[in-house]
Amino acid sequence: MQFVSGQVSESENELDMELIVSDEEKIILFAAFIIAIIGIFLFLARDIIMRKKTSYDSEELESKKDKTYEKYHSDWSDDYEELGTRKNTKEDKEFREAIENSSLPNYYKILETSQDATQEEIKNQYRKLAKKLHPDKTKDKEAESIMTQINKAYEVLSNEELKEKYDRYFKSN
Repeated sequence: MQFVSGQVSESENELDMELIVSDEEKIILFAAFIIAIIGIFLFLARDIIMRKKTSYDSEELESKKDKTYEKYHSDWSDDYEELGTRKNTKEDKEFREAIENSSLPNYYKILETSQDATQEEIKNQYRKLAKKLHPDKTKDKEAESIMTQINKAYEVLSNEELKEKYDRYFKSN
C-alpha cells in the first residue's frame, strides 16, 4: 500500500465488485429456490393434505353440488346453532309423547329407588332386580316385559343427561 500525502491511491480505492456465478451454481440456486417454493406450498396446504377423509367425501351427494357442504362442515359448525331452533333429541321426543299420552312411566318406582338415589344405588338396585326377575330364572310369563321395563328404566336413570331430562319431563307431568 502506498501512501501519497496521507491518502490511499485511486487504484486501491476501487474495489472489484463483480460477482461471477457459474452455470452449475445457477442450477443449484434455481433448485434451492424451487425446493423453498414447494416447502412453502406444502406448509400452507398442510390442513388440506392431512385432513382425514370421511364417507361423505367419497359419495356423490346433492349437498356437495349445492355448496351446502361448506355450510354444514365448516370449522364453526360445532358451536353454531340457528336462532329459534331447539336441540330436540330422540329421548326428548319420546318423553314429550309419553306425557301427552299420560304414559310416562315412573322409572324410580320400577327400579324401586328414590329420586335422590345416587348412580351407585341405581346400579346396585338394577342388578338386584335383574338377578331376581330375569326371564331365564323365573317361570313368570310377564318376566320378559318386566325386564324390558327395568332395562329401559336403568338406561334412562343411569345416564346423567337422560336422567335430568326425565326428571324435568316427569315433574311437569
